[in-house]
Amino acid sequence: MAVAIAEVFLRVRYGLGNPPLYVADARTGYRLAPDQRLRRRGNHIAINEYSMRGPAISPQPVAGTLRVLMLGDSIVNGGWWTDQSELLSLKVQAGLEDLKPAGFQQVEVLNASANSWGPRNELGYVLRFGTFESQVVVVVLNTDDLFAIAPHSYDLGRNPQYPIRRPPLALWEAAARRRKYTPSAELQALYDQPGDRVGVNLEALRQLNQAVQLAGGKLAIAMTPLKRELQGDGPRDYERVARQRLTAFAQDEAIPYLDFLPRFQQTRSERLYFDHIHLSVEGNAWVGQCLAELVVDVWEKGGSGSTAAPDPLGDPW
Repeated sequence: MAVAIAEVFLRVRYGLGNPPLYVADARTGYRLAPDQRLRRRGNHIAINEYSMRGPAISPQPVAGTLRVLMLGDSIVNGGWWTDQSELLSLKVQAGLEDLKPAGFQQVEVLNASANSWGPRNELGYVLRFGTFESQVVVVVLNTDDLFAIAPHSYDLGRNPQYPIRRPPLALWEAAARRRKYTPSAELQALYDQPGDRVGVNLEALRQLNQAVQLAGGKLAIAMTPLKRELQGDGPRDYERVARQRLTAFAQDEAIPYLDFLPRFQQTRSERLYFDHIHLSVEGNAWVGQCLAELVVDVWEKGGSGSTAAPDPLGDPW
């Protein structure tokens, strides 16, 4: 009887036994399995047919729609700690409803994201699915993303954070999450791989910009800081160098870039964080409004984007 009560409690209170599932993908490494509806710790999570966190969509926007594609990691995805109604993408959409450029009757912001994605995963998503005819594509990075490893699926089915099937019991999932996880030798080899990881990720952003331009859209980049970067001496030396490289890259490629570090430093940033890296509900609203202003600025200055075919895309990894 006690086991049955514990099972029901874990399912009802925490949503254990029904985790978000993942699938391997040759382009992205992994992505959320399509067509999921579930609750975790009281928060509603919906994944559509394109592995986006959001409702079903059509490949082409309705006439008169400003469509924005957001790409990112867990900051954009929101994870279990963010209800569907409080997603960063929906806060951007709400901001755009008020700032809507002339000529548009409605706004649609798509959320293509997954935990621990980096620029190469996000490029892979666009190469897999395209931009869904979005006029503006916004990549939301955090400082750690500049050091992201190559796309892979080594974690799937091994790490309890990336399940590929439902566990038999909520109790089984709770026990699995308490066990220490050791990365596979293959995954550890990716982390140990030598070379200029920042440069490779910047190359992925360059190729993403090409792909967006080829699709007739305009790319913008935004980056949120780690919470510790707002304390003490700020970013660590290697992070400061990587940030400078991203700034120079964006200038060289003429990609609009919004670095949130100065903005966070000028406000009461504590309230904007859920933990050391992820945004709170208030943080999503605050950052979302800033991103909405960025989208409007990109659209009004860039129009529908370039339709000239870029050089063929190479392999950044």
